[in-house]
Amino acid sequence: MGSFGGIILAVVRHFVKYTFLKLDPAWRRLEATQREQDKRELMAACEDFADGHMLQAFSLVGTRGDAELLLISEAENLERIHEFHVVLAQSGLMKWAHVPHSFLGMRKSSEYSEDERTVPRGFRGKYVFVYPFVKSREWYALPSEERWRIMQKHIEVGREYPGVDNHTTYSFGLDDQEFVVAFDTDDVATFLDLVQRLRTTEASRYTVRDTPSFTCIAMSLARALNALDGEPVVFDATALLGP
Repeated sequence: MGSFGGIILAVVRHFVKYTFLKLDPAWRRLEATQREQDKRELMAACEDFADGHMLQAFSLVGTRGDAELLLISEAENLERIHEFHVVLAQSGLMKWAHVPHSFLGMRKSSEYSEDERTVPRGFRGKYVFVYPFVKSREWYALPSEERWRIMQKHIEVGREYPGVDNHTTYSFGLDDQEFVVAFDTDDVATFLDLVQRLRTTEASRYTVRDTPSFTCIAMSLARALNALDGEPVVFDATALLGP
């Protein structure tokens, strides 16, 4: 909550949706013109949503066997997220795709850190790492002062790696996980070193699940779609979702 001129203002907490796609290999055997049309239709659905909402694309070709494309969408309500995926499903490409993984989170301020997490912001690094996260019930049974103490040590380790940015969102009651943990960086090795260090913290003892883990390469939607079959979309898409 905030205030302006004595009036209480509610902070709008946005939803962040991680949608992973995997293509049926048979799609790559279609004629090039059909594949191009399928990609155009998916891009049109994304362009419609991206007009006023954050939408970013990432490729997992070569980094995962069960997912090839990640779309991260953000909106002020679930209805807009729903509408986007309805329109997305109408595209030709989605007739050949399935969603092997899907995570829904909401922006929320951390009780352990003053870092701003309620304001929508995109991923700026060359690489994005995403995984669902669940803590044990024993963690939540600890006194709040003890949890705060433990997390300060955990946060201190993270701050030793300023080149890695945290984009964690909350999923309590919204999805199977409790958090969607996401980081971006330009240096994969630095991220690996950070995660290895975090394994040694006291907070790590209370981790129940932090897999599957996705390594994603940031790129425009056009490039991410072209990576699916090696064929370019032959129209100007440079204005859509980055270089």
